[in-house]
Amino acid sequence: MQHLPARLVKSLSATSLPCTTTLQELASAHPKGVARVVLKKGKTQLFKDGSPMVYSGAVDRIIGRPPPRTGDIVLVADGAEKPIGWGMYNSVSMFCVRLMQLEEEATRNLSCALNMEKLLETRINEAIELRKSLGLPSASTNAFRLVNSEGDRLSGLIVDVFGDVAVIASSAAWVEKYKPEVEASVGRIDEINYINWRPSSEVLKEEGLDASNYKERDPSICPQRTKVTENGVFYAISLEGQKTGFYADQRENRQFISTISDGQRVLDMFCYSGGFALNAARGGAVNVIGVDSSLPAVELAKENIVLNNMDPGRITFLREDASEFMKGALSRNESWDIVILDPPKLAPRKKALQNASGMYRNLNSLAMQLTKRGGLLMTCSCSGAMTQSGMFLRILQGAASAAGRKITILREAGAACDHPIDPSYPEGKYLSNILLRVL
Repeated sequence: MQHLPARLVKSLSATSLPCTTTLQELASAHPKGVARVVLKKGKTQLFKDGSPMVYSGAVDRIIGRPPPRTGDIVLVADGAEKPIGWGMYNSVSMFCVRLMQLEEEATRNLSCALNMEKLLETRINEAIELRKSLGLPSASTNAFRLVNSEGDRLSGLIVDVFGDVAVIASSAAWVEKYKPEVEASVGRIDEINYINWRPSSEVLKEEGLDASNYKERDPSICPQRTKVTENGVFYAISLEGQKTGFYADQRENRQFISTISDGQRVLDMFCYSGGFALNAARGGAVNVIGVDSSLPAVELAKENIVLNNMDPGRITFLREDASEFMKGALSRNESWDIVILDPPKLAPRKKALQNASGMYRNLNSLAMQLTKRGGLLMTCSCSGAMTQSGMFLRILQGAASAAGRKITILREAGAACDHPIDPSYPEGKYLSNILLRVL
């Protein structure tokens, strides 16, 4: 626990000087001392403008004896060693510091300055209030994202709420260090009865942590499964499933599909637990097929048919490889009025873009050939590297050319509004959802 000395806070309060108190003065009074990460010349403005990730290449030197350890609070300073903010240090990661506050904000609210516990509590409460202003949760939707990493100014922390279960996805060393404080802040939410901790093993390795030492859900405390409602559609969720267990980011896009499906034949590729397919059926589609290669996902999707009292004669889920299914359907001259293509993350890193581009092109070319001329294709990329590269539309044009089709863009969308993005950190933008007319 790191707190400002009580006499310093009392003195500052009594003299009404919080606006003129500097981070350096606060750090000097800190009982354990605070190391300083000094930026290279010309690098300061990027972070003053709000970018939350101080990469190691921007750092000139580190002042502090002993040197800071991963998970420590540090000051971030300009070339003249004047602090511009503070954040959480990592000695291994390519992100040397995750900035938490700039100096102006820190000195404006002394209770959170250099105090990660208080900052966590404050920002999670702010996230709760933001979701309430967006109408979440509601009578028709109790599955949503409560904390979205940089978008809620808690880089490395994601919290999804599924009814009375909160799933916490950790992808930063500081989150693991402050696990008790994170759980305490989330656990204070009235609706939450269970917490499922999901460390992101591969990312935490890059943070210098052995994720095998970090436990996930305790089966004696947190259930393996739960049920939620989203826009009036019911879903069974496996808390041992993909990511946090459910893709709340596509909520608004799923609802859109329900508004255009009346009387249509719909194909949902990479359907997972059936979100798009179920919405199409609810919207009046005459026939819906969902395809996924994962048996647990298909079993969940079939369970969701029953949960929603839908006619199994109108909606079917199949376990099959996506490419093989689409090639087989083409050989049988099958086609659909609406096709949804929502593959998993094919480009987890920029270095994977070239290979991923070929996969996206091939999948979309097959999907376009299965779309009736004049029909609609909703195609998605959840690969941040692809979305940020600006290549996706060019790939779709190439796919159309290979398929012998012409496409026009009708709609572009991103993640649902409870997935805020920090514009100073565009790497947080990952989902691209494009509705095409295929001719």
